[in-house]
Amino acid sequence: MDQAQPDEPFLPDPGTAPEPHGADPADEQAGDEGAEPDSGTVAEGGEHPLALRLEQLILGAPRRYTPFQAARTAGVSMDLASRFWRAMGFADIGQAKALTEADVLALRRLAGLVEAGLLSESMAIQVARSTGQTTARLADWQTDSFLEGLTEPPEPGMTRAEVAYPLVELLLPELEEFLIYVWRRQVAAATSRVVQSDDEEAVDRRLAVGFADLVGFTRLTRRLEEEELGELVEAFETTAADQVAAYGGRLIKTLGDEVLFVADDPGTAAEIGMRLIETMTGDETMPALRVGMAFGTVTTRMGDVFGTTVNLASRLTSIAPRDAVLVDGDFAEALGEAGEAPISEAEVDADSAEKYRFALQPMWRRPVRGLGVVEPWLLSRRD
Repeated sequence: MDQAQPDEPFLPDPGTAPEPHGADPADEQAGDEGAEPDSGTVAEGGEHPLALRLEQLILGAPRRYTPFQAARTAGVSMDLASRFWRAMGFADIGQAKALTEADVLALRRLAGLVEAGLLSESMAIQVARSTGQTTARLADWQTDSFLEGLTEPPEPGMTRAEVAYPLVELLLPELEEFLIYVWRRQVAAATSRVVQSDDEEAVDRRLAVGFADLVGFTRLTRRLEEEELGELVEAFETTAADQVAAYGGRLIKTLGDEVLFVADDPGTAAEIGMRLIETMTGDETMPALRVGMAFGTVTTRMGDVFGTTVNLASRLTSIAPRDAVLVDGDFAEALGEAGEAPISEAEVDADSAEKYRFALQPMWRRPVRGLGVVEPWLLSRRD
């Protein structure tokens, strides 16, 4: 596709943009509801005809607009429309007639939120970017899982591409409803956390941050076949996600051999960290795990977390022993104040030992790159 110049992002010059007229070839191809999917020929312009039919099935409308026409129909400036489009993660498309009524409606809705004063322009861009990034990964995963898994092997005499169309037709409405349900549930949970916190904590909050990292993953990548490695990573991410959710934490992201999670308090995070170690060590197919956690102020942006506390948790993970959990001093102190663990084992007598869930053992102070000298604490369960 043509690439637009930097000063005219993905939209053509309004003086040269054609008005919609007649039937577009892509419209005719995509709108031929009675035609059987043609998996063997490529349409003019290099696009597979079945890909066009799948696109129309998923989007619910044929291609109709060039980018400029879509922006003008939505009543949005070319510049703002281009920024929305790129923020959602879509490539520049020059003057191609590739947009639908849904694209016009999306532009109109975002611009309407800005015009009504509900969102600033920069916030609307953030909404577009965060939604695009999250759903792009979800779409890739679902396509890999459903289309590759459920169309293998294909029906006798049919290609995988031909099986894909009826499969998408059946799955699409169900997945759409499920996605909306999960999204509403997540928004409800997130809103509840915000309204229960102080105004000052809406963005910069005190959270327990944890990383869990597979030991020796780089060596495993050289030894295992790609399929085996993929299965191991999927099993690790699934196990970690289940444990984090079950005990009250929130999974922020997965990085193949590492997961990042947060919890509102150190007691919850400590339980998650220990459960991860216990679960993984009980699985002979999984490598060793190490966990590092820190407690402090965290900045949240677009579903991610940033700041010194996050960096410290990452560094602690890198120096943690195999199948062990390291925490920082603030985390240990907060556990002590909450009555979850004694700061000093010397002060624990036989009568009071049972009231503590965890034990803390101070480790040697050591310099940590970029953070100075820290004193890690080894976290364990009390017997």
